[in-house]
Amino acid sequence: MLTLTNIIIFVIGLAFLGFWLFLFGTGSKHAGLFEPLEEKEFPLKEVYFVGYRFMELLNYNYKSKSDRKLRKELVILYGDKFADYYIRVIYAQKVTMALTLAVLAFAIYGLANSAVALAVLFGFAGLAYYFFGTVTEKKILKRSKEMLRDFSEVISKLALLTSAGMILREAWEEVAYAGDSIIYKEMQRAVDDMNNGSAEVDAIFQFGTRCIIPEIKKFSSTLVQGLVKGNSELAFMLKDQSKEVWDAKKQNIRRQGEKAASKLLIPICIMFVGILIMILVPIFSNLGG
Repeated sequence: MLTLTNIIIFVIGLAFLGFWLFLFGTGSKHAGLFEPLEEKEFPLKEVYFVGYRFMELLNYNYKSKSDRKLRKELVILYGDKFADYYIRVIYAQKVTMALTLAVLAFAIYGLANSAVALAVLFGFAGLAYYFFGTVTEKKILKRSKEMLRDFSEVISKLALLTSAGMILREAWEEVAYAGDSIIYKEMQRAVDDMNNGSAEVDAIFQFGTRCIIPEIKKFSSTLVQGLVKGNSELAFMLKDQSKEVWDAKKQNIRRQGEKAASKLLIPICIMFVGILIMILVPIFSNLGG
């Protein structure tokens, strides 16, 4: 039996569905904007134009404080040239997901007639909006960890080549194409900048800026100073920094080992308690008998 509450919720649900369909119909002309995106990185990209159309209706200018922060993150991930494009993609993604889940919430309510299900799915809609808004930050964190993993190897190779008498630009290019992880790709990007007319100092400085990690920023500053002082000074500076990086990596590995050991204490304690129970329960049972 339909109650007044059910009727009100159904009317609101129909309004949500109608609005979603309106966005789908009027926004489909923008579908081509999202075709270049990778499906793995941007799931359900085929319907992102729904969220894009919503933001278009709001006439949103993407210039808030949080948007400026997001744009900086996108510059790091995709470059300054594509930052404006990806900030629109991120908003289109999170708005599309949130609106779609909201419409689904009303559909589930119609099938289950459960206010709890409606509230839960609305909660998921809010979480989806928040989650997809934080993806870039997580990507940068993952990227930074991967870069630090290979950084000691990169700086060691550069120190070795410059000590052997190779000029920095040649050594940089040699190392840049010795791997295909993120730090090597950023080095390759710096090589492309040099080949396109940028000064070595500028290309290396931009490399450090893109990497954002303090250790790599210090490394790029060392290279810039070395270019000013000469290749002989650079070799010594790189050797010293290479030693520092390796020492820091050893300490980090030691800390990770200690953390892993401490995490093992919990299951060990649980197993110990379980063994005690298995031993003591039969003993006390026999005593009682």
